[in-house]
Amino acid sequence: MIRILVFLLTLIFSTSPTVYAESGKPSGSLPVYGYRIVQVYPHDRGAYTQGLAFAGGYLYEGTGREGHSSLRRVEVKTGRVLQEYKLEDRYFGEGITVFRDLVIQLTWRNRAGFVYDRAVFRRLRTFSYDHEGWGITHDGRRLIVSDGSAALHFLDPRTLREVGILQVRDEGGSVTGLNELEYVRGTIYANVWPTDRIAMINPQTGIVTGWVDMTGLLTAFDARSGVDVLNGIAYDPAGDRLFVTGKLWPHLYEIKLLKK
Repeated sequence: MIRILVFLLTLIFSTSPTVYAESGKPSGSLPVYGYRIVQVYPHDRGAYTQGLAFAGGYLYEGTGREGHSSLRRVEVKTGRVLQEYKLEDRYFGEGITVFRDLVIQLTWRNRAGFVYDRAVFRRLRTFSYDHEGWGITHDGRRLIVSDGSAALHFLDPRTLREVGILQVRDEGGSVTGLNELEYVRGTIYANVWPTDRIAMINPQTGIVTGWVDMTGLLTAFDARSGVDVLNGIAYDPAGDRLFVTGKLWPHLYEIKLLKK
């Protein structure tokens, strides 16, 4: 009996590494980063955040859900919505990116994307794709789109046609659930739905080079107040500022990454 008890305790408290592949959690020896909160800003509790970008001193935010989807320009310090374009009720808005003087927005299952004039939010063009739309960013040359799987689609920003596809993986295999995207200093950052993890992806190989663990970002009170998942990454290259938020979150966070 004693030997059985010891065996069971050994199993329970074993410290052998666990490998995650499909769940979007880190595997093997990849570096894992924590975070330091630099500043906390207000965020619209009604915003079902699907896309986030920073340009010209402002945040650009795409929100989702049929009948509530929008494109917004937001003041960082106050969270005030300065400009808004509301999508038709049939559309479920998803990721956005700012590319030069344009804003590009995806929809979820409508398989339609929109191109807007960044200054006045006038819709210039509608385009289509043959997969779901989740997140979008760009590397200065190509648009990069996620569809909720382990795939990243590369689009020509002029024609909006697909010019390449990349499968994302880490040491444990494919990493699925790729959602909102941001291009940060040569690396693709991807929210991994429905976790508190951000994958850091090499855009040439699709290999995950590290993970960001955002566990505990929300206070216990906020976490119980009807929020949804972490979703929304924006980077200010001029100020080297990284912003994150989530769906229906009361706050936008400016953070610095810390090696664990």
